[in-house]
Amino acid sequence: MKTLLVANRGEIARRVIRAARSLGYRTVSCYSDVDADSPHVREADIAVALGGSTAAESYLDAGKILRAAAETGADAVHPGYGFLSENAGFARACAEAGLIFVGPPAGAVETMGLKDRAKEVARRAGVPVLPDAVISSGDPDAWRAAAESAGYPLLVKATAGGGGKGMRRVDSAGDLAEAVEGARREAGSSFGNADVFAEKYLTAPRHVEIQVFADSFGNVVHLNERECSVQRRHQKVIEEAPSPAVDADLRARMGSTAVSLARELGYAGAGTVEYLLDGDGKFYFLEMNTRLQVEHPVTEEVTGLDLVRLQLQVAAGEPLGFTQDDVRLDGHAIEVRLYAEDPARGFAPAPGTVYRYAHGGDASIRWEDGIGETAEISPFYDPMIAKVIAHGATRREAALRLSRAIAATEVHGTATNLVFLAAALSHDDFLAGETRTDFIDLHPELLTSQAPTPEHVHLAAAVAVTVARRRARDTLTRTAPPGFRPLPGHPDTTAVWDEREISYRLSAASGDAALRLTVDGTAHDLALRDLTADSVRVRDGSRDWPCRVAVHDDGSVWVNDPDGQRGFTPQPRLPEHAGAGGSGPVADMAGVVVAVKVKPGDEVTAGQQLVIVEAMKMEWPTVAAEDGTVESVHVAEGEYVEAKKVLVTFQ
Repeated sequence: MKTLLVANRGEIARRVIRAARSLGYRTVSCYSDVDADSPHVREADIAVALGGSTAAESYLDAGKILRAAAETGADAVHPGYGFLSENAGFARACAEAGLIFVGPPAGAVETMGLKDRAKEVARRAGVPVLPDAVISSGDPDAWRAAAESAGYPLLVKATAGGGGKGMRRVDSAGDLAEAVEGARREAGSSFGNADVFAEKYLTAPRHVEIQVFADSFGNVVHLNERECSVQRRHQKVIEEAPSPAVDADLRARMGSTAVSLARELGYAGAGTVEYLLDGDGKFYFLEMNTRLQVEHPVTEEVTGLDLVRLQLQVAAGEPLGFTQDDVRLDGHAIEVRLYAEDPARGFAPAPGTVYRYAHGGDASIRWEDGIGETAEISPFYDPMIAKVIAHGATRREAALRLSRAIAATEVHGTATNLVFLAAALSHDDFLAGETRTDFIDLHPELLTSQAPTPEHVHLAAAVAVTVARRRARDTLTRTAPPGFRPLPGHPDTTAVWDEREISYRLSAASGDAALRLTVDGTAHDLALRDLTADSVRVRDGSRDWPCRVAVHDDGSVWVNDPDGQRGFTPQPRLPEHAGAGGSGPVADMAGVVVAVKVKPGDEVTAGQQLVIVEAMKMEWPTVAAEDGTVESVHVAEGEYVEAKKVLVTFQ
C-alpha cells in the first residue's frame, strides 16, 4: 500500500489525505466539474477530473473512480463517508481490480447496508431491536396492515438508506401512503434502491452510538460512545463524546453488544453501531454504519486515537496494537456541523457564493474545513462548510468555548446555521445535558436566533464603514454618499438597507466620529472610534462594540464582532422596474423536479403539494399558498430548475 486514492470530496477528503501523508503514502484526489477549485484537489499529490456535476455523474460513478485509480497507479481506495462508502458492489469491484478497499469486507457492508437484514443479524448477536413492519408490495392496504402490527407512530425508512435520506414520520394510517411513496422516491434517487420498511418510532429518545474497530486477526474493541441527539430532518447537527446520559455500567453494556455484533459479522475496520436510548436506560439497535462517521473527531479527541490512521493500518494488514483495557476517556469533546442552510426556513439548504470564510482566535479549537477562503456551495452535494470541534476538561467548558469560536466565525454570502449553533451550544438546556432528539422542536426560538449584538449597532458599523470607504476612494464626489437620496429640508441622508429605510448623519470620514442613525423611527446617537474602510468601534451608551466590516461583489455588507455576524444589502436609490412576468409558487432552491402533482385545470387547496424539487439529496415540496385553479405548469419531471423559477401559475 503506497498510493491512496480518496474517492470523496470536501472536509473528509482533506482529512484522509492528511492521515495518509502521515504514513508516507502518495495521495490522489478526484473531483467533479464544480469541485475543480476545491481545497481537496490542491492538497493531494495528484488530482483526477471525473467530469459531470451531479453525484451520479462523478463521485457515485464507480467506473470513473476505478479508472482514476488505474491511471494514477493507486493500490488502495478510501471512500470516506457517503457516496460509495457503503456500496458493497464497489468494495467487490475494488478487490477485483486488485485495489485495497479501506473499509470492512464487502459481505459486512452488504448485510448492514440493508436495514431489515441488519436487524436480523443484530437479533442473532443479542442486540435489542425495535418492532418493525415489512413494506414490500405496491398495495397501500398491505402497507397499512403491516404498519398496524408495529404500531404508530412509525418511521418509514429506506432499506439501503442513511443520513436521514428516505425517512418519513407517520402518525396515522391516513398519512402512510404518501410517506411510503416519498421515501421510496428519495431512497431510489439517493441510494439506487427504492425499498423501504417501517419501524416503531420513539418520540423523544437519545441517539447514542458506539464506535467499534476490528482488525483481520480477530481483535475487536469499542471506543466508547458518542451522543448525536441534536438533529434536524433526522440528520445530526451537534455530536459529543461521552454522552451526558451514559454511565460506566451502561457504557459497558452498550459496548459489549456492539462488539458482539461486529464479531457476528466477521467485521474489520471502523464501524459504528447506532442505538436509540429511552428514558429508562433501555437501548435499541438502530443501524450499523460500515464506514467512518462524520462525527469521528470527538472520539479521537477523548481517546487520543487517530481513527483514519487506524483505518489505513488495518487495511494494510496490521493488527490494532491495543486492547479494550487500553482505551481511555479523557475529558469531553463536542462537534458542530457548520452548514450553508437557513434554520428559519426549516433548515433549507442555501447554495450560493461564500465570499469570505475565516476563523481564528482559540488555537485549541479543531477545524475540519471543506472549503477555502472563498467558495461556491453547490446544489448538487451536502451543504456542509466545516466541522468544528472543541475538547475540554468538562462538557460545559467544551460547549462554551465552541460556542464562542462559532460566534466569531466569518461566513459571508449565503445563509448558514452559524448563529443557531452558537445559541444552541450556550442554551441552558443544552448545558444541562437535556439533549434528546426533540431538542430543536422544544426550542423553536433557536431557529430565528440573531447575533446578540443590537442590530442598530451592526447597521451603524455597516453604514459608517461603507461611507468612509467610499469617501476615501472617491476624490471627486467624496462628500456625496452614493446611491442615497437627500430629502428637501432634511439634514440627514436617507438610504434603503434590506428594504428598510434609514437615515443617518456621519460627522467625519475616518478616525473618531459621531453617527446619528434612525432605524424604524428610532434615533440612536452613537460614537465611533477608529473608523477605517474595514472596521470601527461603535460606542452605544457606555458599551464599545469592535466591528469588522466587509463589502463584497454582490453589494452585500457583512459585519462581524466577537458575538456574531449580520449581513445587509444596500438597495439602489431608484428601484428597477419589475417588468412583466408570471406569478406563482417558485422553486426555493436550484434542483431537479422529481414530481409534478398537478395539471392545468386542477382545483387545489391551500397547503396542497404542487411540485417536488430534489436539492442536496433532500426533497423540497412546493405547496399552494391558497385555494385556486391551476392555469399552467411550467416544469416537467426530470427537469433541472434554477432557484426562484416560477413552477406553477394560477387563474
